[in-house]
Amino acid sequence: MNIHKSFEAVKRATAVTDRIMSKADPQASPVMNQAPAALHPRLYAVTRSAAYLTIIFGLALNLSFPTRGQRRPPPLPKLTVTFQELTPKQTGITWVHNNAHSSERHLPETVGAGCAFFDYDNDGWMDIYLVNSGTADFFTPNAPLKNALYHNNHDGTFSDVTDKAGVAGGTFGMGAAAADYDDDGWIDLYVTGYGRNILYHNNGNATFTDVTDKSGTAAPGWSTCAVWFDYDNDGKLDLFVSSFVYYDKTLNVLCTDDINRRYYCIPRYYKPRPSQLFHNNGNGSFTDVSKASGIADSPGKSFGAVATDVNNDGQMDLFVANDTVPNFLFINKGSGKFEESGLAAGVAFSAGGKARSGMGVDAADYDGDGWQDLFVANIEQEFFSLYHNEKDLTFIDQPGEIGPATQFLSGWGLRFFDYDNDGNPDLFLVNGHPDDFIEMRNSRVKYREQLLLFRNTGKGFEDVSRQSGPVFNKTFSGRGMATGDLDNDGDLDLLIANNGEPPVLLRNDGGNRNNWIGLELIAKQSNRAGTGAQISWQAGRLKRSRLKTAGGSYLASHDPREILGIGAAEKIDYVEIRWPSGKVDKLLNPPINRYLKVVEGSAPVK
Repeated sequence: MNIHKSFEAVKRATAVTDRIMSKADPQASPVMNQAPAALHPRLYAVTRSAAYLTIIFGLALNLSFPTRGQRRPPPLPKLTVTFQELTPKQTGITWVHNNAHSSERHLPETVGAGCAFFDYDNDGWMDIYLVNSGTADFFTPNAPLKNALYHNNHDGTFSDVTDKAGVAGGTFGMGAAAADYDDDGWIDLYVTGYGRNILYHNNGNATFTDVTDKSGTAAPGWSTCAVWFDYDNDGKLDLFVSSFVYYDKTLNVLCTDDINRRYYCIPRYYKPRPSQLFHNNGNGSFTDVSKASGIADSPGKSFGAVATDVNNDGQMDLFVANDTVPNFLFINKGSGKFEESGLAAGVAFSAGGKARSGMGVDAADYDGDGWQDLFVANIEQEFFSLYHNEKDLTFIDQPGEIGPATQFLSGWGLRFFDYDNDGNPDLFLVNGHPDDFIEMRNSRVKYREQLLLFRNTGKGFEDVSRQSGPVFNKTFSGRGMATGDLDNDGDLDLLIANNGEPPVLLRNDGGNRNNWIGLELIAKQSNRAGTGAQISWQAGRLKRSRLKTAGGSYLASHDPREILGIGAAEKIDYVEIRWPSGKVDKLLNPPINRYLKVVEGSAPVK
């Protein structure tokens, strides 16, 4: 029995329920004491859940990737890796997110917070940035709220340098995206928010300057995620900004249950907005090309976004999650144009034809067939989707074990990353329900939810959460999540931003027992970040490749270095980098278990 066919059969069956329920008009009344099954589809989804549960045990014995005629190397021996939760006393990180929680239940309260790993002072160690809320038309804090920049002290501790660096924010912040947009060798920082965004230029002396107005990147309204990538291959980093709904305090909708308890309305009651694309002019300024590129032709309620190349044409596309409207897959057609193809590609709706509540996204070639696959996390009882690339601009949803494991969870931050350095991209999921009243309406769903870790065995994804550390027994109001090697030991650690709570820093203990090589790509002709580069490596029988994507997760920015795992192999035969410019560099027998800087054109293939 093939899991994809079985899972799809159940979803087709439950689609009947979807169609019946959708006949009721969900816009009939914004007050949630009428026709709750139609007006709040997250509640009626229990009906759909029963069909899925009837086959979960039948699927348990056959959870594997389709072979599609491809032979992969035998899976490597399983390595025990745990994630150790580091306390504020250990790290010195005492900042706490303020979500501006109020009895009025304004929607922006429940969406943050974001976070970033980036090396702001070029000392070779990942620093941490955390995004807070702030003054807004619906919220005046008792004392000024700040974002936080923590300097990595190289000994497991961090120092708060926010004020010295000049990156405290001041807006109602959402997420962050770090990159060197002006090619001066210093990482800059873009902070999204409700109201307007901020672009901080890195001055190269541990301080930043707010250049938002000068650069033309304020993007008024409500922005969530941002992605730096080079959409036109001119060697300069452009900026995509996800836009959420039209919102201000006068538009707040009253949503109550049958005994008049108010809770957060779902985004269905708010109008969509087009996301924005900014072209880098190369002089510190940007031009809004949202309309010219076709991005503005598709208004959405956009959260997570990832830049990747789904058709292997050398041009970066965009996969964007939307909440209660179809997801977008913007195919880069060249000449500065994008075509929205989510419906044709099979990633816009559920198998039953329903728009879901998409939040976090990522992309990776999880099965090693040379094509980028996609992942999107949704609200509870809508199931998360793992979209396999069929190599013809269509995708098939094959969540495997991930489907039933996430049935009652709501996913935000997520990331494909190789936590055990065996060369296969694993998957980490951060969860948390957006409504703190959900437990009063559905006893099977919790507000704070557990983290999940799935190991890529080479044949399928295996849930290894319970054996990966005590933190997986805890629950969180998780939102943003970033990956980065905070201690430079060769395995990726995790930073989680929680809504209304302190962040969580997880140290990877054991991933570096498998061998690895770390790459810091320094482009000269391509975009500075090397986004879009194709990296291939071989260590004996192990052969792997990886596309350097941009963005991914939710409200987050990641360590830009690439760690290539080789398992138990004791040497690497070669590492090859195909840059977006078309140049190819090849490193023969490079040293292992260390980081290397690779400059574009420094090791050309002869």
